[in-house]
Amino acid sequence: QVQLVESGGGLVQTGGSLRLSCAASGRTFSRYAMGWFRQAPGKEREFVGGISWIGRTTYVLDSVKGRFTISRDNAKNTAYLQMNSLKPEDTAVYYCAADIDGRPLDVRTTPVSYDYWGQGTQVTVSS
Repeated sequence: QVQLVESGGGLVQTGGSLRLSCAASGRTFSRYAMGWFRQAPGKEREFVGGISWIGRTTYVLDSVKGRFTISRDNAKNTAYLQMNSLKPEDTAVYYCAADIDGRPLDVRTTPVSYDYWGQGTQVTVSS
């Protein structure tokens, strides 16, 4: 079992920044990949980015490349999503998720690949 708790969401103006955190517990944190997803009203859940077991592989969605950065601190059992230059279209509920079945260097991009999910945190970007 893995428990995930997100924090750091909120309301920000266009061009602003937020850093989301995802605190994990349960299994050895350095033995699974972490992903970030988002879901806007009326839309499907969308992969934003992910990071492999010890961070050697990261992958972010093209539309956020250069603005969003994913990292993890295995000593703190925490994954991060740094979001800069935020746009109104980034408004969504953001979820972190754990992929416990992948290989050490894998970053998988589909929701079904992830086994455990956080409760979500709202990010709202005003224009």
